[in-house]
Amino acid sequence: MKVKVVIFDWDGTLVDSVDHIAESLHQAATELGYPQLEREAYRDIIGLGMVEALEKLYPGISRDEMNEIREGYGRYFFSKVTTPQNVFDGMADVVSDIRGSGRGCSVATGKSRRGLDVALVSSGLGDQFDITRCADETRSKPDPAMLEEIVRFYGVDPSEAVMIGDTRYDLDMAQRMGMPAIGVEWGVHKRDVLAGYSPHAIVDTVADLRRVLGL
Repeated sequence: MKVKVVIFDWDGTLVDSVDHIAESLHQAATELGYPQLEREAYRDIIGLGMVEALEKLYPGISRDEMNEIREGYGRYFFSKVTTPQNVFDGMADVVSDIRGSGRGCSVATGKSRRGLDVALVSSGLGDQFDITRCADETRSKPDPAMLEEIVRFYGVDPSEAVMIGDTRYDLDMAQRMGMPAIGVEWGVHKRDVLAGYSPHAIVDTVADLRRVLGL
């Protein structure tokens, strides 16, 4: 695949953090008396910004109630630091090889800026990305605002970049932007869901991802 820029989602694509996010949301919400939802419900909103995620999980929730859950979520989530061992096997090499090939490498994530900045350092991946964009500084997926800012930074057309992600929100965002996408099956959503957004490819191993990217 000949593109000039590769854009990664973070949670569930580069880093094995989906279960920890779901558990942190579950703990934060239920300790405040909110209904206990199925774990799949918490997993399904991963990729959205926190405001959009909570509105989907608990329709009608107020901003004050949202802030209470967010505070609890932060306590639980940041009690466990992302380490290089949490990066999916082989993905650090993929990122490094993309940079070595002369292509741009960046991140578009539903995480907060605070959360991503911590994870960039603790994961060991921080110096590999030219630009990163978060939901709380632009707009939440599937709005393509993050991708618009990234392609503007590089000065490329959307067709010259690719979005790689594990959720329908990643692929929907890319589709709205007219950008090719690659779905990965080791995160939140599986092939049947990802296929609904006409990605360039869906892969279930890092080796397949390398092949598609021509690494």
